[in-house]
Amino acid sequence: MDAVQAVAEPRRREILRLVWDTELSAGQIADRFDVTFGAVSQHLKVLRDTGLVTLRQDGKRRFYRADRAGLGPLADYLQTMWAEKLDTLAELAEAAERAEGEAEGAEGTAP
Repeated sequence: MDAVQAVAEPRRREILRLVWDTELSAGQIADRFDVTFGAVSQHLKVLRDTGLVTLRQDGKRRFYRADRAGLGPLADYLQTMWAEKLDTLAELAEAAERAEGEAEGAEGTAP
């Protein structure tokens, strides 16, 4: 499997996002998903085998971090995609806040 196929799966993209700027243990990563630890472990293996994450072992614990060099040109694409999603989320939150403020203002002027 190549890197493009590996990141085509949504959970693997989410794992990459989680370990993009920080190192997390396999357990910390698994806690963020509604699937078994074994399923997350398989995703981590694919990411590791394709060179998209690095593994550091400390005793029995395994820590993962995105390997941006291993991602090559995919790194810029993924970072842009996540930034766009965050921008959209911020816009939606601001619109909801404005709508809530307008609704409260309308309640205050009702007879």
